[in-house]
Amino acid sequence: MGPYRVKSIILTNTVELELPRTVKIHSIVNVSRIRRYKKQVPEQKKQLALLVIIEGEEEYEVEKVINKKKRYGKWEYLVRWKGYMAEEDS
Repeated sequence: MGPYRVKSIILTNTVELELPRTVKIHSIVNVSRIRRYKKQVPEQKKQLALLVIIEGEEEYEVEKVINKKKRYGKWEYLVRWKGYMAEEDS
């Protein structure tokens, strides 16, 4: 995820991030969860995928399912989105 700016340092091991409203995670995180941003290598062309509208809903196309696991009796999938790089997998 990210990159996101550090909004403030709460404690020596905790920071608050500036997150868009669409990101549904808590904005205060442990520093072990963040990494310094590295610019993209110029040779890597990041091509943003276009949204697909299906029955009035915005959706992205899945390139492939990378992994799956059962959690609380339901399957969760890690997917690669078509047109995005590996760091965008979710």
